[in-house]
Amino acid sequence: MCRLFGLSAAPHRVHATFWLLDAEDSLEEQSRRMPDGTGLGTFTADGTPRVEKQPLAAYQDRDFECEAKKRESRTFVAHIRYATTGDALPVNTHPFEQKGRLFAHNGVIEDLPQLEAELGPYRDLVLGDTDSERFFALITRHIDEHDGDVGAGIAAAVGWVADNLRLLAINFVLVSDDEMWAFRYPDTHDLLVLLRRPGGPSGRRHLDHASGIGTVRARSGALATLPAVVVATEQMDEDPNWESLIPGELLHVGPNRDVTRTMIIDRPPKRRLTLADLTGHAAAAQAPTGH
Repeated sequence: MCRLFGLSAAPHRVHATFWLLDAEDSLEEQSRRMPDGTGLGTFTADGTPRVEKQPLAAYQDRDFECEAKKRESRTFVAHIRYATTGDALPVNTHPFEQKGRLFAHNGVIEDLPQLEAELGPYRDLVLGDTDSERFFALITRHIDEHDGDVGAGIAAAVGWVADNLRLLAINFVLVSDDEMWAFRYPDTHDLLVLLRRPGGPSGRRHLDHASGIGTVRARSGALATLPAVVVATEQMDEDPNWESLIPGELLHVGPNRDVTRTMIIDRPPKRRLTLADLTGHAAAAQAPTGH
């Protein structure tokens, strides 16, 4: 299962250090399902998106570069890819950038020719082969059609996909320079949010988050004294305030860290897939443990 991590410290720009593919011991277990790519998205001081991503070749040829990436931004998005559609190429590696926004997704959407037809001219935004990038382009189209209202655009795109395409899950994190949106649908995979107070549970500690299987680690000394909102596919520290998003719920973190949670779809997908419906690479990629 792909790993998602999103963080908003807006309105503050904070320094954070990321390790993608941390915990080398676990990665050296050849029985483990290995990632197909890693990516980190941030924004420069003038609001320009900065995307750093790399596909990973076959296990025996990989050079697992676990070096720290130190970045400053108001918002961050990180992704570990277990591919379901599209080869291990840079254009298929998350996060994707469109019109100044960054997007990372976990799940499976099928019937891609139908989705492409729905994109119309927005098909030109798609550079690779993934369902994720096409879904992002559909969101972008609907944002434009709703005069730049990101929440309304997401709701329209989600509703169309739920009513027309076969899908397993469309969990995602979408960020702009100073805002973050996160969405979980349906209940196939979890997606959690933490409204982290300054210093965490003790009130004195910097942020130091690590996924249970060692694929994402994030640290920020600035968050010893500043609040933040974190979204992740799994609980990443001992803070008791982690909670799951409700399936169909859209989380929005505004420029001043105002948080809203809105139910944008309260019906199941008309053509829902289950893990049992997947085969081969897709089935392995969407297994909850990543095996």
